[in-house]
Amino acid sequence: MSAVPPPTRPAGRMRDAARTQTEILDAATEEFARQGYAGARVDEIAARTRTTKRMIYYYFGGKEQLFTAVLERAYAEIRRQEQQLDVEHLDPVAAIRRLAELTFDHHEAHPDFIRLVSIENIHEAAHMAASPTLSKLNTPAIDVISRILEAGRADGVFTADVDAIDLHLMISSFCFFRVANRHTFGTLFGRDLIAAGTREHYRRMLADMVVAYLTAGPGEK
Repeated sequence: MSAVPPPTRPAGRMRDAARTQTEILDAATEEFARQGYAGARVDEIAARTRTTKRMIYYYFGGKEQLFTAVLERAYAEIRRQEQQLDVEHLDPVAAIRRLAELTFDHHEAHPDFIRLVSIENIHEAAHMAASPTLSKLNTPAIDVISRILEAGRADGVFTADVDAIDLHLMISSFCFFRVANRHTFGTLFGRDLIAAGTREHYRRMLADMVVAYLTAGPGEK
């Protein structure tokens, strides 16, 4: 796509660029999460932000780049929360429990994130593969887990030989399934995984499962 010249702002709609882009990303997140990549319409995003399609293309380059920017922001948010975890001042067991709970809370509070990831999987991660930003975002997350695991092994608390990426998979799978499969699981088994009455049960269940896996001896897993 050729470069789009700076757009003319709608009358009475003078805003700074950062705020405009944030509002576009907010609307785009909702549109892509609900309609999918193929079904989402840039015209609808423009209408919801009271801006123009031309302005969206000026800032993001097109629909594909806009979807990529939405994914980048969604992943950046959870990675930011993970990096804020005060690993150094928590014992390893408390730290890994807190990380599991953080992921649990984030996924529950951001169902659009779950939908976006599901949509990107339908497209075989084509947008993610083309984004150098997304590949860099995941490294700090694994580093946090690695530091916790190293501290736990040094203290003799974590006896299992566990890979940081495997542990990330274990935590993410539980949290993702609980939100993504809420309706199908509820229909099949008559249990709402997001119900307020069972929230703490599943939150504690996840943390207990992770700790039990890390503290099991080689022959106990």
